[in-house]
Amino acid sequence: MQASGKNAGLGLALVSACAFGGSGVAAKPLIEAGLDPLHMVWLRVAGAALVLSPLAWRHRDLVRRKPLLLAGFGLVAVAGVQAFYFASLSRIPVGVALLLEYLGPALLLGYIRFVQRKPVTRAAATGAAVAVVGLACVVEIWAGLSLDPLGVLLGLAAACCQACYFVFADQGADGDDVPDPLGVIAYGMIVGTLVMTVIARPWEIDWQVLGGQAAMGGLGGFSVPAGVLLAWVVLIATVFAYLTGVVSVRRLSPQVAGVVACLEAVIATVLAWVLLGEHLSTWQIVGGGLVLGGAFIAQSSRSGGGPAELVGSVELVGVVEPGESAEADRVRA
Repeated sequence: MQASGKNAGLGLALVSACAFGGSGVAAKPLIEAGLDPLHMVWLRVAGAALVLSPLAWRHRDLVRRKPLLLAGFGLVAVAGVQAFYFASLSRIPVGVALLLEYLGPALLLGYIRFVQRKPVTRAAATGAAVAVVGLACVVEIWAGLSLDPLGVLLGLAAACCQACYFVFADQGADGDDVPDPLGVIAYGMIVGTLVMTVIARPWEIDWQVLGGQAAMGGLGGFSVPAGVLLAWVVLIATVFAYLTGVVSVRRLSPQVAGVVACLEAVIATVLAWVLLGEHLSTWQIVGGGLVLGGAFIAQSSRSGGGPAELVGSVELVGVVEPGESAEADRVRA
Protein backbone atom coordinates (compact mmCIF):
# COMPACT_ATOMS: atom_id res chain seq x y z
CA MET A 1 0.00 0.00 0.00
CA GLN A 2 1.39 3.39 -0.89
CA ALA A 3 2.15 5.72 2.01
CA SER A 4 -0.28 8.36 0.76
CA GLY A 5 -3.11 5.86 0.60
CA LYS A 6 -2.36 4.57 4.08
CA ASN A 7 -2.20 8.09 5.51
CA ALA A 8 -5.50 8.93 3.86
CA GLY A 9 -7.01 5.77 5.29
CA LEU A 10 -5.76 6.63 8.76
CA GLY A 11 -7.23 10.11 8.47
CA LEU A 12 -10.59 8.70 7.39
CA ALA A 13 -10.53 6.19 10.25
CA LEU A 14 -9.96 9.03 12.73
CA VAL A 15 -12.75 11.10 11.16
CA SER A 16 -15.07 8.08 11.32
CA ALA A 17 -14.22 7.50 14.99
CA CYS A 18 -14.97 11.15 15.75
CA ALA A 19 -18.31 10.95 13.93
CA PHE A 20 -19.31 7.69 15.63
CA GLY A 21 -18.13 9.08 18.99
CA GLY A 22 -20.55 11.98 18.71
CA SER A 23 -23.59 9.74 18.50
CA GLY A 24 -23.89 9.09 22.22
CA VAL A 25 -23.55 12.77 23.15
CA ALA A 26 -26.43 13.64 20.82
CA ALA A 27 -28.56 10.59 21.63
CA LYS A 28 -28.31 10.71 25.44
CA PRO A 29 -30.18 14.03 25.83
CA LEU A 30 -32.96 12.63 23.63
CA ILE A 31 -33.17 9.49 25.75
CA GLU A 32 -33.20 11.57 28.94
CA ALA A 33 -36.00 13.66 27.40
CA GLY A 34 -38.15 10.53 27.23
CA LEU A 35 -37.15 8.65 24.07
CA ASP A 36 -36.74 4.89 24.51
CA PRO A 37 -33.18 3.71 23.71
CA LEU A 38 -34.35 1.15 21.16
CA HIS A 39 -36.54 3.78 19.53
CA MET A 40 -33.45 5.99 19.31
CA VAL A 41 -31.61 3.20 17.50
CA TRP A 42 -34.51 2.67 15.10
CA LEU A 43 -34.71 6.39 14.29
CA ARG A 44 -30.97 6.44 13.69
CA VAL A 45 -30.94 3.49 11.30
CA ALA A 46 -34.25 4.27 9.59
CA GLY A 47 -33.27 7.91 9.13
CA ALA A 48 -30.01 6.87 7.51
CA ALA A 49 -31.86 4.41 5.27
CA LEU A 50 -34.20 7.19 4.16
CA VAL A 51 -31.33 9.57 3.38
CA LEU A 52 -29.47 6.89 1.44
CA SER A 53 -32.49 5.46 -0.39
CA PRO A 54 -31.74 7.34 -3.67
CA LEU A 55 -28.29 5.77 -3.61
CA ALA A 56 -29.82 2.35 -3.01
CA TRP A 57 -31.86 2.80 -6.18
CA ARG A 58 -28.81 4.00 -8.09
CA HIS A 59 -26.83 0.94 -7.03
CA ARG A 60 -29.73 -1.52 -7.28
CA ASP A 61 -27.51 -3.86 -9.31
CA LEU A 62 -25.77 -4.72 -6.01
CA VAL A 63 -28.85 -6.73 -5.02
CA ARG A 64 -28.02 -9.12 -7.86
CA ARG A 65 -24.22 -8.91 -7.63
CA LYS A 66 -23.63 -8.93 -3.86
CA PRO A 67 -26.81 -10.14 -2.08
CA LEU A 68 -24.97 -11.94 0.73
CA LEU A 69 -22.71 -8.96 1.39
CA LEU A 70 -25.70 -6.59 1.65
CA ALA A 71 -27.66 -8.96 3.88
CA GLY A 72 -24.67 -9.63 6.11
CA PHE A 73 -23.79 -5.95 6.45
CA GLY A 74 -27.36 -5.04 7.37
CA LEU A 75 -28.02 -7.97 9.70
CA VAL A 76 -24.65 -8.05 11.46
CA ALA A 77 -22.81 -4.75 11.02
CA VAL A 78 -25.88 -2.53 11.50
CA ALA A 79 -28.68 -4.34 13.37
CA GLY A 80 -26.54 -6.94 15.16
CA VAL A 81 -24.15 -4.49 16.81
CA GLN A 82 -26.97 -2.21 17.93
CA ALA A 83 -29.33 -4.93 19.16
CA PHE A 84 -26.76 -6.94 21.11
CA TYR A 85 -25.16 -3.83 22.59
CA PHE A 86 -28.45 -2.45 23.90
CA ALA A 87 -29.52 -5.89 25.13
CA SER A 88 -26.21 -6.07 27.01
CA LEU A 89 -26.81 -2.62 28.47
CA SER A 90 -30.03 -3.85 30.03
CA ARG A 91 -28.10 -6.34 32.20
CA ILE A 92 -24.60 -4.92 32.86
CA PRO A 93 -23.09 -1.43 33.36
CA VAL A 94 -22.76 0.81 30.31
CA GLY A 95 -18.97 1.06 30.54
CA VAL A 96 -18.47 -2.69 30.71
CA ALA A 97 -20.82 -3.26 27.77
CA LEU A 98 -18.88 -0.69 25.76
CA LEU A 99 -15.58 -2.38 26.59
CA LEU A 100 -16.96 -5.78 25.57
CA GLU A 101 -18.19 -4.38 22.24
CA TYR A 102 -14.75 -2.96 21.48
CA LEU A 103 -13.12 -6.32 21.96
CA GLY A 104 -14.12 -6.81 18.33
CA PRO A 105 -10.70 -6.01 16.81
CA ALA A 106 -8.98 -8.33 19.29
CA LEU A 107 -11.45 -11.11 18.49
CA LEU A 108 -10.75 -10.62 14.79
CA LEU A 109 -7.03 -11.03 15.36
CA GLY A 110 -7.67 -14.08 17.53
CA TYR A 111 -9.81 -15.68 14.84
CA ILE A 112 -7.12 -15.21 12.21
CA ARG A 113 -4.34 -16.43 14.49
CA PHE A 114 -5.97 -19.42 16.19
CA VAL A 115 -8.78 -20.52 13.85
CA GLN A 116 -7.24 -19.79 10.47
CA ARG A 117 -3.77 -20.42 11.96
CA LYS A 118 -2.26 -17.44 10.19
CA PRO A 119 0.42 -15.39 11.98
CA VAL A 120 -0.49 -11.74 12.61
CA THR A 121 1.91 -8.84 12.72
CA ARG A 122 3.35 -8.01 16.11
CA ALA A 123 2.34 -4.36 15.73
CA ALA A 124 -1.34 -5.23 15.12
CA ALA A 125 -1.48 -7.62 18.10
CA THR A 126 0.36 -5.25 20.43
CA GLY A 127 -1.77 -2.29 19.38
CA ALA A 128 -4.98 -4.22 19.99
CA ALA A 129 -3.80 -5.34 23.44
CA VAL A 130 -2.77 -1.82 24.47
CA ALA A 131 -6.06 -0.39 23.19
CA VAL A 132 -8.11 -2.96 25.15
CA VAL A 133 -6.23 -2.10 28.37
CA GLY A 134 -6.82 1.58 27.65
CA LEU A 135 -10.53 0.98 27.09
CA ALA A 136 -10.74 -0.85 30.42
CA CYS A 137 -9.41 2.33 32.05
CA VAL A 138 -11.69 4.64 30.05
CA VAL A 139 -14.83 2.76 31.07
CA GLU A 140 -13.43 2.02 34.59
CA ILE A 141 -14.34 -1.65 34.33
CA TRP A 142 -13.53 -2.26 38.00
CA ALA A 143 -16.69 -0.32 38.89
CA GLY A 144 -18.82 -3.17 37.52
CA LEU A 145 -17.05 -6.42 38.32
CA SER A 146 -20.21 -8.19 39.55
CA LEU A 147 -21.57 -9.08 36.15
CA ASP A 148 -24.61 -10.86 34.79
CA PRO A 149 -23.34 -13.83 32.69
CA LEU A 150 -26.01 -13.34 30.02
CA GLY A 151 -25.17 -9.65 29.81
CA VAL A 152 -21.52 -10.54 29.23
CA LEU A 153 -22.45 -13.01 26.48
CA LEU A 154 -24.61 -10.38 24.80
CA GLY A 155 -21.72 -7.91 24.99
CA LEU A 156 -19.39 -10.45 23.40
CA ALA A 157 -21.99 -11.04 20.68
CA ALA A 158 -21.87 -7.29 19.98
CA ALA A 159 -18.07 -7.55 19.76
CA CYS A 160 -18.35 -10.37 17.22
CA CYS A 161 -20.75 -8.28 15.15
CA GLN A 162 -18.38 -5.32 15.34
CA ALA A 163 -15.50 -7.49 14.12
CA CYS A 164 -17.67 -8.63 11.23
CA TYR A 165 -18.37 -4.97 10.38
CA PHE A 166 -14.71 -4.47 9.50
CA VAL A 167 -14.65 -7.73 7.52
CA PHE A 168 -17.77 -6.85 5.51
CA ALA A 169 -16.48 -3.31 4.97
CA ASP A 170 -13.33 -4.68 3.33
CA GLN A 171 -14.96 -7.47 1.35
CA GLY A 172 -14.57 -7.05 -2.37
CA ALA A 173 -12.09 -4.18 -2.02
CA ASP A 174 -9.69 -5.95 -4.38
CA GLY A 175 -10.47 -7.07 -7.91
CA ASP A 176 -12.58 -5.73 -10.74
CA ASP A 177 -16.02 -6.21 -9.17
CA VAL A 178 -15.63 -3.74 -6.31
CA PRO A 179 -18.98 -2.84 -4.67
CA ASP A 180 -19.53 0.87 -4.18
CA PRO A 181 -19.36 1.74 -0.43
CA LEU A 182 -22.37 4.03 -0.76
CA GLY A 183 -24.49 1.23 -2.16
CA VAL A 184 -23.36 -1.27 0.49
CA ILE A 185 -24.12 1.17 3.30
CA ALA A 186 -27.49 2.17 1.81
CA TYR A 187 -28.72 -1.41 1.56
CA GLY A 188 -27.17 -2.23 4.92
CA MET A 189 -29.27 0.50 6.51
CA ILE A 190 -32.41 -0.73 4.76
CA VAL A 191 -31.87 -4.29 5.96
CA GLY A 192 -30.96 -3.00 9.43
CA THR A 193 -34.15 -0.95 9.56
CA LEU A 194 -36.28 -3.97 8.73
CA VAL A 195 -34.63 -6.01 11.50
CA MET A 196 -34.77 -3.18 14.06
CA THR A 197 -38.45 -2.57 13.25
CA VAL A 198 -39.25 -6.01 14.64
CA ILE A 199 -37.09 -5.43 17.74
CA ALA A 200 -37.85 -1.78 18.55
CA ARG A 201 -41.59 -1.56 17.67
CA PRO A 202 -41.36 2.05 16.38
CA TRP A 203 -45.14 2.47 16.33
CA GLU A 204 -44.82 3.08 20.08
CA ILE A 205 -42.45 6.07 19.70
CA ASP A 206 -43.35 9.19 21.67
CA TRP A 207 -43.09 11.64 18.78
CA GLN A 208 -43.75 14.63 21.03
CA VAL A 209 -40.22 14.30 22.40
CA LEU A 210 -38.78 15.14 18.98
CA GLY A 211 -40.79 18.34 18.82
CA GLY A 212 -39.35 19.75 22.05
CA GLN A 213 -36.00 20.74 23.50
CA ALA A 214 -33.27 18.49 24.90
CA ALA A 215 -31.03 19.67 27.75
CA MET A 216 -27.24 19.57 27.43
CA GLY A 217 -25.48 19.63 30.80
CA GLY A 218 -22.07 20.94 29.73
CA LEU A 219 -20.76 24.45 29.03
CA GLY A 220 -22.93 25.96 31.74
CA GLY A 221 -26.08 24.14 30.60
CA PHE A 222 -28.11 24.83 27.47
CA SER A 223 -30.88 23.31 25.39
CA VAL A 224 -30.93 22.16 21.79
CA PRO A 225 -33.97 21.36 19.62
CA ALA A 226 -34.48 17.61 19.66
CA GLY A 227 -34.81 17.58 15.88
CA VAL A 228 -31.32 19.07 15.51
CA LEU A 229 -29.82 16.34 17.70
CA LEU A 230 -31.64 13.64 15.74
CA ALA A 231 -30.38 15.13 12.46
CA TRP A 232 -26.83 15.03 13.83
CA VAL A 233 -27.19 11.38 14.84
CA VAL A 234 -28.57 10.40 11.43
CA LEU A 235 -26.46 12.51 9.07
CA ILE A 236 -23.11 12.75 10.87
CA ALA A 237 -22.97 9.90 13.41
CA THR A 238 -24.47 7.33 11.05
CA VAL A 239 -24.38 8.16 7.32
CA PHE A 240 -21.08 10.07 7.35
CA ALA A 241 -19.51 7.82 10.00
CA TYR A 242 -20.32 4.57 8.20
CA LEU A 243 -19.17 5.94 4.85
CA THR A 244 -15.80 7.18 6.07
CA GLY A 245 -15.40 4.03 8.14
CA VAL A 246 -15.93 1.67 5.20
CA VAL A 247 -13.56 3.65 2.97
CA SER A 248 -10.90 3.73 5.71
CA VAL A 249 -11.05 -0.07 6.10
CA ARG A 250 -10.41 -0.47 2.39
CA ARG A 251 -7.35 1.79 2.58
CA LEU A 252 -5.94 0.29 5.78
CA SER A 253 -7.11 -3.19 6.82
CA PRO A 254 -9.90 -4.56 9.01
CA GLN A 255 -7.49 -5.10 11.92
CA VAL A 256 -5.78 -1.71 11.84
CA ALA A 257 -9.00 0.24 11.22
CA GLY A 258 -10.63 -1.72 14.03
CA VAL A 259 -8.00 -0.68 16.55
CA VAL A 260 -8.18 2.96 15.42
CA ALA A 261 -11.96 2.75 15.85
CA CYS A 262 -11.38 2.15 19.57
CA LEU A 263 -10.79 5.90 19.72
CA GLU A 264 -14.56 6.25 19.44
CA ALA A 265 -14.92 5.42 23.13
CA VAL A 266 -12.31 8.04 24.05
CA ILE A 267 -13.88 10.68 21.82
CA ALA A 268 -17.33 9.90 23.21
CA THR A 269 -16.02 10.27 26.77
CA VAL A 270 -14.31 13.59 26.03
CA LEU A 271 -17.38 14.99 24.24
CA ALA A 272 -19.56 13.90 27.15
CA TRP A 273 -17.18 15.79 29.46
CA VAL A 274 -17.43 19.00 27.41
CA LEU A 275 -21.06 18.93 26.26
CA LEU A 276 -22.83 16.94 28.96
CA GLY A 277 -20.77 17.85 32.00
CA GLU A 278 -19.65 14.26 32.65
CA HIS A 279 -16.21 14.78 34.20
CA LEU A 280 -13.21 12.60 33.39
CA SER A 281 -11.26 10.79 36.09
CA THR A 282 -7.49 10.37 36.12
CA TRP A 283 -7.82 6.74 35.04
CA GLN A 284 -10.01 7.74 32.09
CA ILE A 285 -7.40 10.23 30.92
CA VAL A 286 -4.68 7.58 31.27
CA GLY A 287 -6.86 5.10 29.39
CA GLY A 288 -7.41 7.59 26.57
CA GLY A 289 -3.66 7.91 26.20
CA LEU A 290 -3.28 4.13 26.05
CA VAL A 291 -5.95 3.83 23.35
CA LEU A 292 -4.20 6.53 21.32
CA GLY A 293 -0.93 4.65 21.78
CA GLY A 294 -2.51 1.36 20.75
CA ALA A 295 -3.96 2.92 17.60
CA PHE A 296 -0.57 4.41 16.72
CA ILE A 297 1.17 1.06 17.22
CA ALA A 298 -1.43 -0.84 15.18
CA GLN A 299 -1.39 1.55 12.24
CA SER A 300 2.35 1.00 11.89
CA SER A 301 1.59 -2.65 11.00
CA ARG A 302 2.63 -3.73 7.53
CA SER A 303 2.39 -7.01 5.74
CA GLY A 304 3.81 -8.13 2.47
CA GLY A 305 3.12 -10.04 -0.62
CA GLY A 306 0.69 -7.93 -2.59
CA PRO A 307 -3.10 -7.94 -2.39
CA ALA A 308 -4.45 -10.48 0.07
CA GLU A 309 -7.27 -12.73 -0.91
CA LEU A 310 -10.51 -12.91 1.01
CA VAL A 311 -10.89 -16.46 2.26
CA GLY A 312 -14.42 -17.21 3.41
CA SER A 313 -15.32 -14.04 5.29
CA VAL A 314 -11.96 -12.78 6.53
CA GLU A 315 -9.40 -10.93 4.42
CA LEU A 316 -5.83 -11.62 5.46
CA VAL A 317 -4.81 -8.00 5.79
CA GLY A 318 -2.21 -7.27 8.42
CA VAL A 319 -1.45 -11.01 8.40
CA VAL A 320 2.04 -12.31 7.81
CA GLU A 321 2.15 -15.28 5.47
CA PRO A 322 4.83 -17.89 6.25
CA GLY A 323 8.12 -16.80 4.72
CA GLU A 324 7.07 -13.17 4.34
CA SER A 325 8.52 -10.24 6.27
CA ALA A 326 6.28 -8.41 8.72
CA GLU A 327 7.95 -5.18 7.69
CA ALA A 328 7.34 -5.52 3.95
CA ASP A 329 4.80 -3.09 2.51
CA ARG A 330 1.46 -4.48 1.42
CA VAL A 331 0.55 -3.25 -2.08
CA ARG A 332 -3.16 -2.85 -2.70
CA ALA A 333 -4.43 -2.88 -6.24
